[in-house]
Amino acid sequence: MAREHGVPCDQAARIAAGSNVLVHLKPAPVVARVMTATALLHDDPERWLAREVAVGTFLGATGLVAPPSDLLPPGPHERDGLWMTMWTFVPHDRQAPPPDARELGASLRALHAALAGFPGDLAAVSGIRDWLERLLGELSPAPAVARLRRRLDALTPTVFESSLPAQALHGDVSIGNLLRTDRGLVWTDLEDVCAGPVAWDVAGLVTSARARGQSAEFIDALLTAYGDAGVEDLRPFLDAHAVYEAVWKAFQARPRP
Repeated sequence: MAREHGVPCDQAARIAAGSNVLVHLKPAPVVARVMTATALLHDDPERWLAREVAVGTFLGATGLVAPPSDLLPPGPHERDGLWMTMWTFVPHDRQAPPPDARELGASLRALHAALAGFPGDLAAVSGIRDWLERLLGELSPAPAVARLRRRLDALTPTVFESSLPAQALHGDVSIGNLLRTDRGLVWTDLEDVCAGPVAWDVAGLVTSARARGQSAEFIDALLTAYGDAGVEDLRPFLDAHAVYEAVWKAFQARPRP
């Protein structure tokens, strides 16, 4: 892709591998984000990735996110059955300590303030529930699977069909999706952008902080820095993130041919 568009690429260096593979097209400041495991979970990968690029382009001038590449078309592109998008490589400190609570809360609040003005159409957060239901449908019937389905159904009215105000969301907020740069924290991984209550993202950040062993005092400081708009009661949203994690882990651990 790089060579087709006249972008020098002497070395394709893998910098991350999980549900997606990230490849730095050195020496160009371009990162290819290649769908791997997640490609199997979406009926229309092109439309899915096009939303991510649209939101990234909208936020590009804010400095809050790693923007799509301007050295070649950001995509989505398909090559040899692999879907990918192209992003700007943002120099960052991989050895930096984790952000403190106040910085985390303020960074997410700034991201939400910018996202509130996004004019495009996004899938509703209920799409996450639908996606989780599809994953559950791929699992062998078992009491644990039935319990997860009941928990998901119980959370639908308060989380996935919430009456709270909705806006554009990051969709997959975690400390692992932040980069420490010279200009501050920069968000990455907009693949799960959607529209819903800001509490979905806030609960994701709280879940991520707790998973890293942060204290109740840390969480309180994070929420204070974010502010109280739309996050009066996070409990059902935290429960929904716990179900999300349990379903994804069960799906990844399933027996495969």
